[in-house]
Amino acid sequence: MRRRTPPLPSPLPQRDGVDAVRVRLPPGDAWATVRDHLVARLAAPADVIDGMLDAGQIVDAAGRPVPRDMAYVPGIVLWFHRDLPDEEQVPFAVDVVYRDEHVVVADKPHFLATTPRGSHVAETALARLRRQLGVSTLGPAHRLDRLTAGLVLFTVRPEERGAYQSLFRDKRVAKEYEAVAPYDPALALPRTLRSRIIKERGVLAAREAKGEPNAVSRIELLEHRNGRARYCLTPSTGQTHQLRVHMSALGVPILGDPLYPLVTGPVAAGDFRRPLQLLARVLEFTDPITGREHRFVSPRVLRAWSSYDEWAG
Repeated sequence: MRRRTPPLPSPLPQRDGVDAVRVRLPPGDAWATVRDHLVARLAAPADVIDGMLDAGQIVDAAGRPVPRDMAYVPGIVLWFHRDLPDEEQVPFAVDVVYRDEHVVVADKPHFLATTPRGSHVAETALARLRRQLGVSTLGPAHRLDRLTAGLVLFTVRPEERGAYQSLFRDKRVAKEYEAVAPYDPALALPRTLRSRIIKERGVLAAREAKGEPNAVSRIELLEHRNGRARYCLTPSTGQTHQLRVHMSALGVPILGDPLYPLVTGPVAAGDFRRPLQLLARVLEFTDPITGREHRFVSPRVLRAWSSYDEWAG
């Protein structure tokens, strides 16, 4: 089995827990200079690119500033920091439930993205933990949806990240979720749902489609009262929004879900009312490096169950 060559480290330090952007120049002779390529490739005006080059903010793999007139050379790697977007601060803490020399297990709050993406960059669990713990090498072994709370596994050493990521790829991690949703006495539970879920690029919501199932979820009723219920959800696969889609398909959409079924559309920035009542409660696995048996349980309480009136506003 061929080992992948680890990527070269960035010559630029992290900024607010966020890595510099890495750009490899592709083959081709369409550009005379590196500057011309960056203007064509990046979503930034030409004067912004020129300003970054003049200020020495774009560097090569050795950390040397790239001049405006540098000839285009396919295959070379450049590094730079994007300007961080204005982000609404998520007013909830990321709790560390376990830490050793190999991994960090964090309990992520609702509304906080796991890793930088799109308009969520410094206000992500990864960037926050890097700043909070002072561990610049921290990286995700998997991800949770931004609206979902609960346990996330991060790795400390980049050379070990693949071993932990393979746990999720090879389905060697036992995961349990908890949800609060309407109670339907006619719904026979427990049951296992199998369907094909697809997520199209640029479309917010995933959907079920005809074809070979690629999403499997077991749904169990834990308890119910006042027309609401607590459910234990155990996914065997990891399709985007899988549990949310399956609960909606059963006719008991998770409380606070703005997409399944479509009610309000995306949650506006700064609106932290009525969080999605979905929690990654349990994470269980055998550590591939140490051989330790780990079982972590989030102590978070879903507010639509513990104090519905407060959650509903």
